[in-house]
This record gives sequence, C-alpha cells and structure tokens, in this order.
Amino acid sequence: MLNRKTFFIREHVGALKLANTYDILDPETKEQLGIAKEKPGALLHVLRFFLDKRKLPTTVKVYEGSDPKNEQNLLFSIKREFSFFIPKVSVRDPSGNVVGRFKSKLFGFGISFRVLDPTGKDMALVKGDWKGWNFSFLDSSEKEIGTITKKWAGVGKELFTSADNYFIALNDQPEPVVAVLLLAAGLSVDTVYNEK
Repeated sequence: MLNRKTFFIREHVGALKLANTYDILDPETKEQLGIAKEKPGALLHVLRFFLDKRKLPTTVKVYEGSDPKNEQNLLFSIKREFSFFIPKVSVRDPSGNVVGRFKSKLFGFGISFRVLDPTGKDMALVKGDWKGWNFSFLDSSEKEIGTITKKWAGVGKELFTSADNYFIALNDQPEPVVAVLLLAAGLSVDTVYNEK
C-alpha cells in the first residue's frame, strides 16, 4: 500500500461515535487499500464525554487491507500524548519504534506542523487552511511535494460528502519511510489536529 502516490481517505459515518475510523482507498478504482482506526482506550472513551478530546491522548492505527483486528497487517500508528497547548505526536512502526514526529506551532491561523525524522531533522512541512480544506506538503526548501484536499476532479469526486473525506497526493514516489510519514501527516490533519 505504501508504494503509491495517491490515497482517498473516507471517514466512517456514525452518530455519537467516540472514535474515528477511516477507509484508505484507491481514488481511481475505489479499492480498499487500508483502514485507519482510532483506539484511545476504554477510560479515554469515557473522558471524551467531559473533556476536550483534542487535549486527550489517542492512538490511530493504520492497517493494510480492511481488517483492523489483525495486528499482523499493522503498517504504523500515530500517537498523540496528553497536551494543554501543543500536541506531541509521534509516528511508530509496528514494533512501537518512533519513525518520525510532528511539531506544530502554538499560535497562528490555519494549520502548520513540521514532519521530523527520529533524530529531529526536518523532512517536510504541512501547511494549509481549514476554511478551504487545502494543505500542502513542503520539503525543507519549501518546495511542494504533495497535497491534501477535498477538491478533486478525478473519478473519486462523487465520493466526497464532507470535509472529513479527502485526497492525499504525493508528487513523486517517496522512500517507504517518507511515504509512511507523509501518509501519517495527511491522516493527522483530520484525526489528530482537527478533532471536534
């Protein structure tokens, strides 16, 4: 699944749900490539009734295929720690090793966060706005290397029903670890930074 440049992310719809689930689809064929499932834990489910869930810790696990119960299909996970202001977010491989981190700004309009490798070296910047729901992946020299948008004129256009369904496109085929970090960053725009 990670050897591709385009992904369509579709949120599962449900009333009063406390955890998000997203299908990861091929935008051309609509074939399911993977699934991203938020797994915050039982106590945190209860706390979400009383506290702002953007401040609570959570984990989003990304699986290849359509079965989130099969841990053998785990590709990576995104972990957000408890935070009052700036969320601390890490991306981990199936063994739990950190393969990258996201470092966001404290203040500002829109969204902006850096994608860092495990040593803290800048790999990319995710920058954009909620109003237009358009985001760019920029490399360390601020050249665009990909986009996240809900506006797409391709075959997947009819799939779009809300801002929680979106398209991730990378301009070039990245190395596998870079693909993981950019896909995780794209998923994090909604699952980690934009939770309501």
